[in-house]
Amino acid sequence: MNTEIELKLIKEIEELKRKVNRLEGKDENKIPTYQYSKIRDIDLKKLFDIEKNLDDSIFDEWLNNKIEIDNSIEIFLKSLIKDNKSLIDSYSEEDLKVNFIIPILNKVRFKSFEKKIRDFYELQISYKTSQFKLSGTVDFVVSEGLVESKKPYFFIQEFKRSEEYGNPRPQLLAELISAVELNDWKFIKGAYIIAGIWHFVILERLDIGKYQYYISQYFDSTRISDLKLIYKNLLFVKNEIISMVEETN
Repeated sequence: MNTEIELKLIKEIEELKRKVNRLEGKDENKIPTYQYSKIRDIDLKKLFDIEKNLDDSIFDEWLNNKIEIDNSIEIFLKSLIKDNKSLIDSYSEEDLKVNFIIPILNKVRFKSFEKKIRDFYELQISYKTSQFKLSGTVDFVVSEGLVESKKPYFFIQEFKRSEEYGNPRPQLLAELISAVELNDWKFIKGAYIIAGIWHFVILERLDIGKYQYYISQYFDSTRISDLKLIYKNLLFVKNEIISMVEETN
């Protein structure tokens, strides 16, 4: 049977189960709820069949893109590094976000009134099945919709200054799983940040409850050569999202 048809049938069955539970007076809230900000690898393994794929060739088109940036962008990025490099390791999460990350994202400018997409910060998202619920606030997502998020396309998690404050990778993966299920997609992209280090991520849905993910090489945003690549990689995502929106409209 076609995987998409199977997924639709599963969702219909889950909805019927919820209706039966309501009729029988059963408490739906008894299913376990996992917060994105606190989810761990052990939780992901409990909920899903998920594995890391080490073949990084999947990143070839994305991370080896031919996007050109002009000199003014390079000057901006160099200035950003100069103002923040010595402080990044001591920044709080909010300091890092406001002083270093948001200026980059604003310069990329994911917002498009014409295409009706924009970036959302601290967005509440949830994904629920009959066995569990994933819920919480995500740091950053580019989504279709201007007033409210309608279709999430790309996530960045966590803006943490060090991994001792929580591992952003499983948190990002939980968000990406929620998005592919809510959108009924096969692939989705994201990134996670620890202090000045960026990793880009691709999640692939293989079957019902089965996924694999790919993690890129790391990019040190305090180095101008790497920060230029980060910027170009984000522009690639922006262009890809615009193309996806155009195809569906």
